[in-house]
Amino acid sequence: MTNSRQTSVLVTGGNKGLGYEAARRLGERGWTVFLGSRDRERGQVAADKLAAGGADVVMIPLDVTSDESVADAVSLVRQHTDRLDVLINNAGAPGNVVPPAAATADEIHSVYDTNVYGPIRVTHAFLPLLQAAEHPRVVMVGSGGGSFAVVTDPDQPVSKMHELAYSSSKAALHMITVRYAQALPAIKFNVATPGEVANHKIAATDMNRHTGQLTVTEGTDSIVRLATLDADGPTGIFVDRLGPVAW
Repeated sequence: MTNSRQTSVLVTGGNKGLGYEAARRLGERGWTVFLGSRDRERGQVAADKLAAGGADVVMIPLDVTSDESVADAVSLVRQHTDRLDVLINNAGAPGNVVPPAAATADEIHSVYDTNVYGPIRVTHAFLPLLQAAEHPRVVMVGSGGGSFAVVTDPDQPVSKMHELAYSSSKAALHMITVRYAQALPAIKFNVATPGEVANHKIAATDMNRHTGQLTVTEGTDSIVRLATLDADGPTGIFVDRLGPVAW
């Protein structure tokens, strides 16, 4: 069992990109990192790399679309700690950017299963461990593409990206976060988008084929900031690396 005074974090989708970088940065702070990965082999490679850098890391096989996988993840985390200080719901799916006229319910469902049902599934399962922490935080990795204010701004590039699945799933995730924040005030629930909305910049990741203008480290600034909030920090907010973002 980990030291009861050591901060712990579970990062879903932690084997690469934003999830891996958030795990690396929090591991450097001396936190215990539970690195969630759907692919066991890739997850172990990522965890070994973090451990080689000095991090206290445990690889957690975790498919956010599977009730059984999530339940197994809870059991594994419980073998190491009796509480979870921070949950970062980072795992996400971009979908196939299908135009609205061609989008089917199956296409939407596959994206929602990861981006909406996944965070609900994981959050619900880990609530007892979060509630056992002194001042728990949950960070949802959202998107400027899930903001009505951003999508309806003709100057924003995402306003011209005509698809249904990804943007609507992130909008749903944003609302879910607010409702959690309202219903569970003892836990800080917030949304981070890995970009600079005002400057029309996004972080370079596999999801956008590394076409973003920000580094993956810059992309995790908002995630790390929300993960490290003090006990008197805000809840129910939406931020990027520069500050608040309009819903």
